[in-house]
Amino acid sequence: MSQSPQEEGAINATTARNTLYALVKLAEEEGRTTVITKHRVRALLAPLDRFPAARKTEAFPAHVLSAAQKDFGDLVTLAAQGQPQVLMRNSTPVAVLLPADPSPDVLSSDMAAHPGAATAGGAVNSQGHQNRGSAPRRLATLGDAIGSVLTDGPVGGPTFGLPGLDAATGGLQRGKLTLVAARPSVGGSLLGLAAARKTALVDRCTVLYAASGPNRDDIFRRIIAAEAGGEYARLKQGRLTEHEQQVARQLVQAGDLLMIDDGSDLTAEDIRETAPHMEGLALVVVDRLQAANSARLPLSGDRLPDASQVLATLARTLHVPVLAIVDSDDSALLGLLDADVTLTLTPTEDPAKVQVVVAERDFGTIGSAYLQPDLVHARFLDAGAAPLERADSPAGSGRSAAAGGTAALELAEAALPYTSGGHQGIPAALTHELAAWRTAVATGDQEALKEILPSLLRAAATVAAMPDTHEGHRLVAALRPYGTPVSADTTAGAGQSAAATAHAPADNGLAQADVAEDEEDSKDGLAPGDEEDEPKGHVFPALKILKDAVGRSKMHPVPVIRKEQRDSGPWPLITEHMDGEPRWVHPDVTATRVPHIRANGKRVRRDQLDVPDSFGEGVLCLIDRNGSFPSACSAVPLAPNVLKHTGPLDAYDKAGAGIYLIGIPEWTRTDMPHPLGRIIDRPDEDGRVWVTTPHVKQLEKLVRDRHLGAMPTIHDSWTGKYNESLFKPFYEATRKARTELVQTGGDPYKAYKTRLSIALRLLWPKRPSQRSPFWRPDWRMSMVAEASVRHWTVAFKAVQEGHTLVALRNVDQAIFWTPPGTSPSTYRIGTGFGEVKRKFVQAGEIIPEGDD
Repeated sequence: MSQSPQEEGAINATTARNTLYALVKLAEEEGRTTVITKHRVRALLAPLDRFPAARKTEAFPAHVLSAAQKDFGDLVTLAAQGQPQVLMRNSTPVAVLLPADPSPDVLSSDMAAHPGAATAGGAVNSQGHQNRGSAPRRLATLGDAIGSVLTDGPVGGPTFGLPGLDAATGGLQRGKLTLVAARPSVGGSLLGLAAARKTALVDRCTVLYAASGPNRDDIFRRIIAAEAGGEYARLKQGRLTEHEQQVARQLVQAGDLLMIDDGSDLTAEDIRETAPHMEGLALVVVDRLQAANSARLPLSGDRLPDASQVLATLARTLHVPVLAIVDSDDSALLGLLDADVTLTLTPTEDPAKVQVVVAERDFGTIGSAYLQPDLVHARFLDAGAAPLERADSPAGSGRSAAAGGTAALELAEAALPYTSGGHQGIPAALTHELAAWRTAVATGDQEALKEILPSLLRAAATVAAMPDTHEGHRLVAALRPYGTPVSADTTAGAGQSAAATAHAPADNGLAQADVAEDEEDSKDGLAPGDEEDEPKGHVFPALKILKDAVGRSKMHPVPVIRKEQRDSGPWPLITEHMDGEPRWVHPDVTATRVPHIRANGKRVRRDQLDVPDSFGEGVLCLIDRNGSFPSACSAVPLAPNVLKHTGPLDAYDKAGAGIYLIGIPEWTRTDMPHPLGRIIDRPDEDGRVWVTTPHVKQLEKLVRDRHLGAMPTIHDSWTGKYNESLFKPFYEATRKARTELVQTGGDPYKAYKTRLSIALRLLWPKRPSQRSPFWRPDWRMSMVAEASVRHWTVAFKAVQEGHTLVALRNVDQAIFWTPPGTSPSTYRIGTGFGEVKRKFVQAGEIIPEGDD
């Protein structure tokens, strides 16, 4: 075996023994080969890539490093004589001693040696038997572990290049499988790309990028977008600026260390077979594992647990970090994948921040960080670590005071085991509230804490029993101060008792209506027993009417998706953001949140709008649409049966309904919000969003009317047979009851609104403990999206007639700047469905709440 250019000058066996750990590290990390001499013989201390057969330790003598160091001289002699000696860290092969000047048949003959050949050094047979059919297990000594730690230094390996996240993780650990868990569109793949870019382009180390999701062209465009700051959507069209072209040329010259293996047929076994042949491999990235089963993707569905085991074994065998992205944050799936380290990405209430919680298998949550999504440029930006300092620590005193005191901080810390997914046992609704609480504490948002507290306490009150664990007991203790009246410094700054606050509805002015019939509440708003039919003689048996409407349909609807199916297929793709609510204020108008005291003495916050002089003389005309949700039920397009995967579509098929993955169409008008509303706030890393049928139909109409240049491409879809009449009987009954009861008012009308709201919310109950005759999130979101589309469309007609829209919020609130006493003619004033109420207020005055 001739000496390679990487071989260092020869050193004697004594020197090599004293520096063995350092030499092995050079072999692992840099692929360096060292010539070792002993008297008249020579051996090579080489990386495993020089002799891949050494990875099968049962075929050759193998020694843990501490034992090898003790008998190193003998091992050099044996290796020089043609008997390869494998060196291991713990039970993982890390290097091999080979003959420096072998005869032609030395290695080939030894490769056929009996697996049970005697080993030198202090290798330990864990069973004490040499005549077993399989090779004896070898145990590392404490000296081996200590020597490795002293030589290796920090345990971290490659990093993400994001300081806050790198501080929370300590880097990607060699020999371990790290999982990035994130729902679609949160950006999990971008973390894998960040680590690959940092390792290959900055650290100049080899990366294997195994792409079963994006192809190599997508990956290259994302790298250019991230490195050059170019718009990824534009790069996909092949339009590069001169600067981007220059960056691309530089990447071509420097990118030989980033090796991409793509294709829909990629398997974990393919990755395992490819990785050992890559010289100096420092990182393996697998992008990505798909939670939903796909026949064309081996790395998907129920094949993921086996694939995860293969990847974990690869990490241990090669002693390199393996980073895999999975498009789900479902705790049950993550438990099956059993990674060494899990990074869970969770959107926060602030769309400019994503929280990453770091958990290790044996230690639970070990850190947390915030990232700033920059999806336009296919990357994350650093937003700092997210420690929750204790209130009594010097570092934490300022933050804890701003965030509501010691009790608020303790509740945030007690919530972490559950919000991170490290522990189970509490309902999803409570987990959601606790996550929002942690974010508000971390950012010092006192007002957010005040608004979160009532719904958090309601969610906690529905829990029959907290987990009987240390974490469960701590959470109970942390909630206890909020169960009785307490002083202002421990009630998130509310200035009143938590008990009183808990029973008052959240009040956000324009941002959220006051528990009205049309309010979309992502926190469910349901309670045990709501699923029961109304008693006989009830003023409005809404749930019974809705069940009858579905049951009488000739299309034989499927009202409930079984629990075991909800974590796959289209269902994890559906979120509240698909409602398309606008939540928009004119860019020239200043909106301010100001304190306000209701007639009942409750302190709330309301919106105050200041209109510029350029708008001319006028007043604010407040439009409140009646019954937006039940009105939408008159003709909401949806699929009554289970959605099927129909993939990319050349054009929208009017015979189908469901959900569609589309690019975001360009909207240049500043006098109207984007037609897709808040859907556009959270695109995936490719700049695409999932929408329901009402918004697809809306976009088609805008294209026909030439308000949009072209219909966006449909990249993926899940659809079923189109239907508009499923909820029509419910709509007819609701309209008739409203006509009768709105004049009556009082308790009968309140009972009508309550049962109407409950029936529609039961289409998609969020809490697992909440029983319901329904579980169809696509029905629920299609209905809300239809209401949003109608709301937007009527406002757009008013703008086209020359009216100035000041704000458009939720599915029922619009504010125009008009002459006193005049409202846009596109709206009909009245109390029925499809009609509106109106009020006039002066600019700068408090925007009053609705009083339907």
